Order: sequence, then structure tokens, then C-alpha cells
Amino acid sequence: MALIELSGIERRFLLGDTTVNALSGLNLQIASGQYVAVMGPSGSGKSTLLNLLGLLDRPNAGQYRLEGRDVTTLTPDEQATVRSTRIGFVFQSFHLVPRLTAAENIALPMTLAGIAPNERQRRVAQALKDFGLENRADHKPDQLSGGQRQRVAIARATIMQPALILADEPTGNLDRHTGDEVVHLLEALNARGVTLIVVTHDPALGARAGRQLVMEDGRLKHDSANSGEASLASG
Repeated sequence: MALIELSGIERRFLLGDTTVNALSGLNLQIASGQYVAVMGPSGSGKSTLLNLLGLLDRPNAGQYRLEGRDVTTLTPDEQATVRSTRIGFVFQSFHLVPRLTAAENIALPMTLAGIAPNERQRRVAQALKDFGLENRADHKPDQLSGGQRQRVAIARATIMQPALILADEPTGNLDRHTGDEVVHLLEALNARGVTLIVVTHDPALGARAGRQLVMEDGRLKHDSANSGEASLASG
């Protein structure tokens, strides 16, 4: 089943008097459970695509269906609900709340969603255990290493049990060894059925994905699914 269906997506930005076509006529399907790397030079449209998939941005034209539902026509509040319950984000710069502890950062999406305190506590305790953070629960982000911060970020991204994880350069601020640990955590989640989409400049990380998309000038230049995996591309 196709988790993501993009049809005729256009995204334009005005820079002074110039119109920039960040995404042009994009058609794309991603099956549930796939592991996809999005690559390409800076300015190729990778981050624009990720923001659009994460409902942080809206297209100027075209349709985005997530789990069979047209999410382009939803109100901002409806999009926020989908974003908080079905999509998890992992960023290069972690985006943790500095004044909150590791446990509180992980709990944040559940707090915002109104999940009962007992259930929040149970899920956070499990996440701290799963991500090897039990002895860091009360530490604030500035008391954690880069790898620990990214593990907190991944725990927070997955605490609502989303269908989709969007990772933007998730190893960009980490050394190779720590980055490998983070990649293995994300791949373990994908192995359990979560769809994983990673934007990366790192060819080695891109090669690990089951499917590679290469962007150029707002268009899809190459899709490895069309060279032997066409059935996956069609969901």
C-alpha cells in the first residue's frame, strides 16, 4: 500500500523579484515500510520536499495523500493533528527544548496530544530503556553528548508511534561512530515497519537505504525504484 502519494506537486518561492521553483511537477509514491534516501546538491529541493511531507509547508499546486487521505486540503489545526500523531521528525540540530530534561523532551508530543500522565510515564520509561538513556532521564540537553541528544530526539519522534519518520541529515552533527549508532537505531525502527525517509549528503548513508531518490533543480532526477523496483514505487 502507498503511504505517500504526491501528484503534480509545485512549490514556488519569491526571492526579491525572482520566482524560485523549489519543486516542479513532482509525482512520487512511497510504499508503507520503505526506507528511502533523498539526495542531491544544496538547493535541489530536498528540504522543501521533507517540509512538505511533514506538513510544515503547503504546495502551491498538486495533491499530497498520506495513508489515502488528501492532507493538502486540511486546515492548519487538522494538519497539526496529523503531524503530531502520524509523523516523527529527526533533525540535524536535534531541536530539543533546552529547559526540559531528556524524559520531559521525550514526553512532549504526548503532553501536547493530551495523553494521560500514567500512559506518558509508561511510554517514556520504555523509551529511555530502549534508547539506553535510563541514567540520563533527568539531564537537560546541555548535559548530554551529541549522540545522547540525537537518541532523545529519536525517542521523542517515535513516542507517538508514527507511521512515518522524516530525518533531515540526522548524522550531520555527529562523529562517524556516533552517527553509525544513530543510523542503526533508525534502521531498527524501519525494520519494525515504520516508513523512514532520510535526507542526506552522505553517499554511504544514502546507499544503505532500500530506495534512493536524487533531486535536481526541484525535480526528481533519479529514482532507484524505476531501475528494478518499479513495483515498490507503485505501492
